[in-house]
Amino acid sequence: MAAGGTTARRLWLRDPLAILAEGAGGGLVVEGTRIAERVSAGGRPAGPVDATFDAARHVVIPGLVNTHHHVFQTLTRAHPSAINKPLFPWLKALYGIWGRLTPEAFRLATRLAYTELLLSGCTTAGDHHYLFPRGLEAAVDIQVEEARALGIRAVVTRGSMSLSQKQGGLPPETLVQDDDTILADSERVLRLFHDPAPGAMVQIGLAPCSPFAVTKRLMRESAGLAERHDCRLHTHLGETRDENAYCLEAFGQRPVDYLEEVGWMTRRAWLAHGIHFNDDEVRRLGAAGVGVCHCPTSNMVLASGHCRTCELEAAGSPVGLGVDGSASNDSSNLMEGVRHALMINRLTYGAEAVTHLDALRWATEGSAACLGRGDIGRLEPGREADLALFTLDELRFSGAHDPLAALVLCGAHRADRVMVAGTWRVIDGQPVGIETGRLREDHSRIARHLFA
Repeated sequence: MAAGGTTARRLWLRDPLAILAEGAGGGLVVEGTRIAERVSAGGRPAGPVDATFDAARHVVIPGLVNTHHHVFQTLTRAHPSAINKPLFPWLKALYGIWGRLTPEAFRLATRLAYTELLLSGCTTAGDHHYLFPRGLEAAVDIQVEEARALGIRAVVTRGSMSLSQKQGGLPPETLVQDDDTILADSERVLRLFHDPAPGAMVQIGLAPCSPFAVTKRLMRESAGLAERHDCRLHTHLGETRDENAYCLEAFGQRPVDYLEEVGWMTRRAWLAHGIHFNDDEVRRLGAAGVGVCHCPTSNMVLASGHCRTCELEAAGSPVGLGVDGSASNDSSNLMEGVRHALMINRLTYGAEAVTHLDALRWATEGSAACLGRGDIGRLEPGREADLALFTLDELRFSGAHDPLAALVLCGAHRADRVMVAGTWRVIDGQPVGIETGRLREDHSRIARHLFA
């Protein structure tokens, strides 16, 4: 391995303990940023290799893809003002606290969340940042800088809130921006950072926060902007019954009708949560190819309900996974989210209907489909070399017979190795280039100083 965590030009990850890919019992060959070939069990690569990594202790899976997060919320985990509250009271309790966010605090929150995600085996970090108090206008720029420094693949969505309490919305006046300001900055960050090409390390999406926080004009014009710049659209929808009631009272329509009116019933869009849809709405969303990010941990913490994952997927909607905000999940661990997805969906659909392979698929190729990415999410030649390698050396795995099932059922939560675009970003359970002790101290200090 070269300095800085980079791999040799052709690297053979040899003979893994188990691998989530057909015909790859002998491992994978990585060339540059991509997977060059799958090696059959007992076989050897078709061409010469420059180096070999012995993966005999490792279970190899595609890098996990996170499709919904609010990284700034790492600063308000388990906050006394918000504990034991459902969504709307939880938001109202935290809006005033989040208004204290500074650029320094946001940078540390982003760094910490991205590092947590990497350590959990996540190689693509989607974030929905909608908070722009005065002084934090360059939030997207900060997130892009941090992603590039850590080497994680990032989909940063330029979120927004433009409908304050005075206008019938939920957020306070101090946290909203006007539509023109939002649209101008959306175009700015798209021009600066968005890369629509396969293999992109940074992509930008547009993400008006939710029906109770933005105007219909902003939704419509964001859809037009996304079309012009070939980017994705993201928002919260169908998370709680309160949201359905709000839409009926404010707009005289349910959330999916609202989505259709503003031009978002398109494969370009993916939604966070998607819990409270009726059968007809599930059918319509599937027919339109609208993706849904399932956030099982957050949904359980806030008692929001059960996402209709199986029905949505059967109807044609891509289904992915997200950790959601660290103030509703209190963790940025996507591997933990895979286990929670399995458990809550078995409770909903039964023990035979949802398997550990389904949960892993949602977190990899399902999430990639939500983001419109055909270059990540599977271990096959031509796709990006984004890999998560786990060992089964902890006591929790002792006695486990199926290594892939053990990752989910026994509760894997920390990867031993993580590769992004052919470069090792986690080695021996440690993030390359990050002093985690110092990061925790700095992050904790500013959390106590600003948000106590």
